[in-house]
Amino acid sequence: MFFTLLNDGGSFFMYPLVVILIIVLLLIVKGFLQKETVGKTISLISSITLFAVVWGFFGQMIGLIGAFDSIELAGDISPAVLAGGMKIGFLAPLFGMGIFLIGRLGIIILTWMRKD
Repeated sequence: MFFTLLNDGGSFFMYPLVVILIIVLLLIVKGFLQKETVGKTISLISSITLFAVVWGFFGQMIGLIGAFDSIELAGDISPAVLAGGMKIGFLAPLFGMGIFLIGRLGIIILTWMRKD
């Protein structure tokens, strides 16, 4: 099911988000292990997770433009087809926001554990 959602959301946008998720998780672990560079790690996590959100919304906008072009060519479209397309269009931003939330949770924990 996970790979189906990745392909449905657009592999060009979803697979880089998987890579970003792995990088964020590795950076969070690095922050726990290397406490002397936690400030730089927090900054990296913050930047990368913000990129994930923007990348997801960028994918949605590209997908919606393509969908609206197809609707324009088809003329009449059923509400069920439109709803299905909208559902697929929200996968990339949702995944990007999930990565953002995971990263923010990691930043909160790293900041809380940080000793200045």
